[in-house]
Amino acid sequence: MSAIQLEPSDLIEIPGGEFLMGQENGRDEERPVHRVRVLPFHLCRFQVTNAHYDLFRKATMREKSEYRDRAEFSGATHPVVAVNWFDAVAYCHWLSAAWQRHVRLPTEAEWEFAARGGMEQRLYPWGDGGFETRADYASRWRHGPEPVATAQPNGYGLFDLCENVHEWCSDWYDPGYYGVSPLENPPGPAHGARRSSRGGAWRHHIKVARCAARSSIPPEFRYADYGFRIAV
Repeated sequence: MSAIQLEPSDLIEIPGGEFLMGQENGRDEERPVHRVRVLPFHLCRFQVTNAHYDLFRKATMREKSEYRDRAEFSGATHPVVAVNWFDAVAYCHWLSAAWQRHVRLPTEAEWEFAARGGMEQRLYPWGDGGFETRADYASRWRHGPEPVATAQPNGYGLFDLCENVHEWCSDWYDPGYYGVSPLENPPGPAHGARRSSRGGAWRHHIKVARCAARSSIPPEFRYADYGFRIAV
């Protein structure tokens, strides 16, 4: 990982394939469990950091967030936080021009497929062991997020999925979408009032989410436990 800028070498090739999306004994919006097929894609091995986002922010004359200079959030390799969905999409457009590739946010289906790391229907990226079995769980995330890529990755080599900060996805959010979701590369609803996000975050009482857990907020909101990672 470069502490200064993202590189194409930071992308992990996700093979694509079919999987069962959702969790039958989860929350209502995680049902029904349904079969989904995603095409191969690439996903960044870690969440976008302050250092990576600062290059974009300065190049585009964006204001820094109120958290950027707070010690518990300000490390170069801390995930950037308090970026809304539009900020994340703008970063993707900026990086697309730099890389001459279509950089974007992952869909919910891509994110969940990648989070499972090849272990279909397992609760967490590492398997079915509870969140409290995560190494050093009791001592992490005391006052904010951890630097990225400091814990063990999942089976695809992806770090911090289901933990650290919530990650924006490209989809609009609909709690009933699984009942009408297509089999092939579901893009999410055509419209909505909230954008989907995935993963757990440092600010919650339980700081690790299940792979199937869904969340959402209005796209203009900026929270101290919201960040993102890029897909190609």
